[in-house]
Amino acid sequence: MAGTDATPTPIDTKVIYEGKKFNVELLTLPSDVGTREMAVIRHPGACAILPILAEATEHEPAILVLIRNQRPAVGQSLWEIPAGTIDPGEEPLVCAGRELIEETGYKAATLEPFGRFYTTPGMTDEVMHTYLGRGLTHVGQDLDEGEHIEVHEVRADEAMAMIDDGRLTDAKSVIPIVRAHAAGLLGTNR
Repeated sequence: MAGTDATPTPIDTKVIYEGKKFNVELLTLPSDVGTREMAVIRHPGACAILPILAEATEHEPAILVLIRNQRPAVGQSLWEIPAGTIDPGEEPLVCAGRELIEETGYKAATLEPFGRFYTTPGMTDEVMHTYLGRGLTHVGQDLDEGEHIEVHEVRADEAMAMIDDGRLTDAKSVIPIVRAHAAGLLGTNR
C-alpha cells in the first residue's frame, strides 16, 4: 500500500514478554506474500522535563539542570534531562513533577507542556511527553532503588555545544533543548 496512510491490521497478537515497565507483543501482519511477524514493545508512555534553573537574560544564557545517568543498555553514563515512565493511571503532568523531584531534587512551580513525540516508532508505541520546568526549588533527590544519578547545572550554550560535539546524545534530551533554543528560550546566540 505504498503512498497511503493505511496501516495493516494485525491478524494475530500474542504477548511474548510481560515486564514491569513494558510488554513485548508478537504481531502477525498481512503482507504481499502472505504474513509476516513483528515484535513490538508496548509502553505506557513517558515524560521528559527540561528544567530551567535560571531564565536567560539579555547578557546571560539560561541555566539548565542536566543529569548524568547510568545506562547499562548502552554501557555508559549519559548526559540527559530528567525523565521517567508514566505509572498506570497516572497523568503525564503528574509523572513529570514526580520524576523531576526524584531525579534532580528540584520541584517546579510550573510545568508547561512542550510537545510530544514517538521515541522509536519502528519498534515501540512509546510516546514521550515533554515539559518545561520553571520556578525550581530544591527539595532533595528521591532516587528509585538502584538509580545512580548526578545532578549538574549547565549553561544553555554549553548544553548546545554538548549536543554539537556528541557529549549529549540522548534523543529525549536533545529534542527539547533544541526546540527551546529554536523558540528563543535559552538565550544562546548559536
